[in-house]
Amino acid sequence: QVQLVESGGGLVQAGGSLRLSCATSGSIFVFNAMGWYRQAPGKQRELVAGIASGDSTNYANSVKGRFTISRDNAKNTMFLQMNSLKPEDTAVYYCNAKMWLTDYWGQGTQVTVSS
Repeated sequence: QVQLVESGGGLVQAGGSLRLSCATSGSIFVFNAMGWYRQAPGKQRELVAGIASGDSTNYANSVKGRFTISRDNAKNTMFLQMNSLKPEDTAVYYCNAKMWLTDYWGQGTQVTVSS
């Protein structure tokens, strides 16, 4: 059974940085694509950043230039480096992994940015 475990969330002041991690229970190579989503209170879950098996990446316009998605294949872990954080980045951040037609999700990690 695939398991994704996020870590690295927390409380930070505006302008600060956080690094989220998503550890997979098995080889990261089995996934076609991975990504980070977030959901703020009263809002729909949205894609923040994605990385495909060929290491191509894509970002939501709201985070371009501030967030960087990456992965360490040897550690079976995906990361999201978040810089210049803004209060509007406050949300629960979820790790997602796609294996063919199946989506797997982590339990989520809270990121709170104070003004």
